[in-house]
Amino acid sequence: MTLSHFLAVLRARWRLALVVLVTTLGAAVVAVLLMPRTYVATTALLVDVSRPDPVTGMSGGGNPSPTLLSTQVGVLRSDRVAREVVHRLGLASDPKLHADWLGTTGGRGDFQGWLAHALQKRTDILPERDTNVISIEAKAGTPEAAARIADTFAQVYMDVSAALRVEAGRQASAFFERRAVELRAELEQAQARLGAFERANGVVVSDAQVDGESTRLNDLSLQLSLAETAAAEAGGMRAYATQRGADQLPAAQSSPVVAGLRVELARAETEAAALAARLDDKHPQLIEARDNVARLRARIDAEMRRIGGAADMAGAAQQQRESQLRAAMEAQRQRVVRMKALQGDGRLLVRDVDNAQRAYDAVQARLSQASLESHALQGSATVLAPATVPGVPAPPGRTTTVGLAAALGLLLAAGSVLLLEYVDPRLRTDDAATRL
Repeated sequence: MTLSHFLAVLRARWRLALVVLVTTLGAAVVAVLLMPRTYVATTALLVDVSRPDPVTGMSGGGNPSPTLLSTQVGVLRSDRVAREVVHRLGLASDPKLHADWLGTTGGRGDFQGWLAHALQKRTDILPERDTNVISIEAKAGTPEAAARIADTFAQVYMDVSAALRVEAGRQASAFFERRAVELRAELEQAQARLGAFERANGVVVSDAQVDGESTRLNDLSLQLSLAETAAAEAGGMRAYATQRGADQLPAAQSSPVVAGLRVELARAETEAAALAARLDDKHPQLIEARDNVARLRARIDAEMRRIGGAADMAGAAQQQRESQLRAAMEAQRQRVVRMKALQGDGRLLVRDVDNAQRAYDAVQARLSQASLESHALQGSATVLAPATVPGVPAPPGRTTTVGLAAALGLLLAAGSVLLLEYVDPRLRTDDAATRL
């Protein structure tokens, strides 16, 4: 069909085209007048995992993974969040909504669940690409309701996220608390086994004690060496005194008492010799002088015997000390050997105690952290931009709708004309007649 033929057909059937166009526009106008206006409000949420955790102090670093953002979107779309939004907005007490529910479902099912599902259908959760931002777009019949729904969704999501974290912290806290009780019992049992081992063997299992006992053994060995030297010297002195006499002992040679007695003896002998040259043997003075010499010699002999006895006693004492030190050193050596033999078994028990202590301390640290997390009311998301009350309805608007209806009406009018012409063809132009 040429353009001239189409225009001729259109001129011939203009009434039909006009009826179709007017009908389409009328239907569009009626639809626009009857269709309720819809307003859209948007709240932006920022999921910030790079912020340091208020409990652990650790930073997540970088952008959240797609899995994390998908999880947050899933939480926003969950029934738990939608039902809480219904509760906070008080929609369940709206009689009109209740009547709509009765008319739609006949009273079957859960009214609040129906409201939550309706809210979910009128709310879009849109994660922005390559960002940490999640947009919440809420649709409603009034601008204020749309903004209120979007902001309530955001607030409920943050509250639910914090509540989920608190619940996880409480569960972890309960688990670690039970585990801490078990590990404390194991630690006490390990300590009891170690204590029983130490009491049964009379030792304290520690490297410091073994080192101290070894040092004491070395000290006893040194003292024994000195005692052996002293005993040998004392024994030599006793043998020397036996062979050459006590007066040859160094103690006798250096004794001031012996030296004084010898001086007196020499003076007394000189005096007695002088009296013997002048007097008779029975003269009282000579007898007295000779008695004095005898007394001095007896005193010197007694002093020598005392010095010799002292040397004997010193030698015996040194021998006794040597024997005692030798016995003490042997006992100490046996103790060190025994302690080193017990050290292996004892170290196993000490290792058990240390391992139990470390495990208990680690669980206690995690219990403290979990306890803090169970009371942390701050989540990882914050409101980046609260919803603003929209000033105009959401597109398409009334003018756009009428314009689209006019374009559709023209297409339908042209199609109707062509269809009728196809069903009932007529000769409209000379070219059509020539082709026939």
